[in-house]
Amino acid sequence: MIVQDLYDFAAAMGLTIEWWPLKKRNGEYRHDLKRIRLRHGMTERLIRWTLAHELGHAAFGDQPSYFGPASAKMERRASEWAALRLINLDAYREAEMLRDGHLASMAHDLGVALECVEVYQSLLLRLGDVTYLDPKMGAGQWAFRCEVA
Repeated sequence: MIVQDLYDFAAAMGLTIEWWPLKKRNGEYRHDLKRIRLRHGMTERLIRWTLAHELGHAAFGDQPSYFGPASAKMERRASEWAALRLINLDAYREAEMLRDGHLASMAHDLGVALECVEVYQSLLLRLGDVTYLDPKMGAGQWAFRCEVA
């Protein structure tokens, strides 16, 4: 997804996006206000990652929690949602081969933040000669299955 696609997605959800001088975070989502705030001065790759992450919070209707495990789960879920939308499996496979698995180079080639590639990799499961994308418990439950040599 390019940044305009993310803006279009936000508009379709009825969200407003504001640029704000955030001090400690790159972005924040407020469910009650249907608003995403992004920090001034980020790179294009970081803007894409942060906006997609905050859209993940919006997609799940996340609200702030002071309970650490609940917050951690919401953050992980929003990051996974964002990574699955920003990285195409074929593009990832090509970048991984071309860059021999070097994460920073792969992130640059894919046009995303380094954290996005790390999260995407956490969604891959390699068993023998097969790689699964977003595997779940139970037979036949995965987003994609690929035979590798």
